[in-house]
Amino acid sequence: MTRPPQQLRPRYGRIVALTGSVAVTVVAVLGGAGVLPTGPTPHADAASPRGALAPVASSLRSLRTDAAGAPAAEGAGATAAADTALPGHSGAGRRVVFSEGRQRVWLVTQAGRVARTYLVSGSLTDNLDVGRYEVYSRSAQAWGIDDSGTMRYFVRFAHGDNAAIGFHDIPVLDGKKLQGLDDLGTPQSHGCIRQRRADAVALWHFAPLGTRVVVTA
Repeated sequence: MTRPPQQLRPRYGRIVALTGSVAVTVVAVLGGAGVLPTGPTPHADAASPRGALAPVASSLRSLRTDAAGAPAAEGAGATAAADTALPGHSGAGRRVVFSEGRQRVWLVTQAGRVARTYLVSGSLTDNLDVGRYEVYSRSAQAWGIDDSGTMRYFVRFAHGDNAAIGFHDIPVLDGKKLQGLDDLGTPQSHGCIRQRRADAVALWHFAPLGTRVVVTA
């Protein structure tokens, strides 16, 4: 008497285990190839040393920063890049570049790299010609003519009709600054180029006697 053939029963447990193993392998391979994310998306913050992880919008905003590292109020993206671009035909080598039309200064290294750029307030009158100059005098503390007040970190590079012309911080008269930081970027002075205190200090250290100064339109 023969026994009826036994029915083959699929072993579901092993199939499930095998399927899970294959799925894990596929995910690992795709993740290693960069197709799938392998972890949480990193976010840059103030403590992060890798700014490349910052969002694109943050990168665009960073094109316009003031000396303190805070985003400037005006412009963004391509417009900001154009506004902060070093003027063409401003020479070569280590130099300070001042644009009268854009009311902006650039500190340029010997290699041609912009070490710093920021808004300033130049003269209300047309008292400075476009051209190339040289730093010839410096004073840590100075006193202006008429009602110009007192100023610090004065770096002189040109001679005006009545007084020297140079870079310095925002003057103080009777204990008050003659203009606010929000006014930087527009002409405000009697003849010189006014700077935020931190920028004035930076230029003071950057431009010893003999440093070239280039004034552009």
